[in-house]
Amino acid sequence: MIVSVSRRTDIPAFYSDWFFNRIKEGHVLVRNPMNAHQISRINLHRDIVDCFVFWTKNPEQMLDRLSRLDGYNYYFQFTITGYSRNLEPNVPPIDQSIKTFQLLSRAIGRKRVIWRYDPILFSQNMNSDYHIEHFNFIATQLNGYVERCVVSLLDSYKKTERNLKSIIPTQLSIDQSTKVIKTLKTIAQAYHIELVTCAEEIDLSASGIKHGKCIDDKLISEISGRHIEVSKDKTQRAECGCVASIDIGAYNTCRHGCLYCYANFDSNTVRKNVSLHNPDSPLLFGAVGLEDKITERKVLSCFKAQENIF
Repeated sequence: MIVSVSRRTDIPAFYSDWFFNRIKEGHVLVRNPMNAHQISRINLHRDIVDCFVFWTKNPEQMLDRLSRLDGYNYYFQFTITGYSRNLEPNVPPIDQSIKTFQLLSRAIGRKRVIWRYDPILFSQNMNSDYHIEHFNFIATQLNGYVERCVVSLLDSYKKTERNLKSIIPTQLSIDQSTKVIKTLKTIAQAYHIELVTCAEEIDLSASGIKHGKCIDDKLISEISGRHIEVSKDKTQRAECGCVASIDIGAYNTCRHGCLYCYANFDSNTVRKNVSLHNPDSPLLFGAVGLEDKITERKVLSCFKAQENIF
């Protein structure tokens, strides 16, 4: 079982105490985002979890507690865009983010810290030249600390369109977008960084740019030293290359407040949910109610399943 921590919220930044308590207790409860009364109980013991994949813009709260993950395989997807406060109001300043990235890379190795420059958002004040200059600056600072960078273009959702009204995003043509990504690839290559795309319809394979897998079975095999075979995640978009995982986060709980975020529906709901967070609870926020039904999620280690076959 691969555990995603989390596409739905930034657990390392805001809920690391809760996460480490869940590791200690050996299980977590996760509400079904499509049916709040359905709750899954998920085993988090070392012999079941094949890998934790952390998604974050600030893992600083985890740096001095990484030893608690001994015995687990894991890696980080670390987003650094360095956008302005009006876009990312609660994300640390870029210099702080870069320093944290460097510290994390030194602690666990650059293979296990993937840089995300994501999403790439174009506006009147953020044109192609802006992104090329910005990306180059971050790449120079991360030189020697990272092996892979993931990029993607902004996906349009009704809630993000509403939040971004003050920014007025610009829609580039496929040719224009392709040109920018190719330039970023050239910059990344100069610093020995592999650049891949995330869930993009644009095919850039002729330019040496692959469709990436954020939940990556090949990388997990390299990290663990054991072969793992996991099928594609059927719950994700067709363009997504990720393999199957279980997400233990919850929507409407991320406090970064990024205007382009798809995981927060509105700020009032976020504030309400955050107020219901208890780091000692098996749920990320709230409590189990009388109408809730808890079901044990049947999970197995993919490594063990293969060993049994042979």
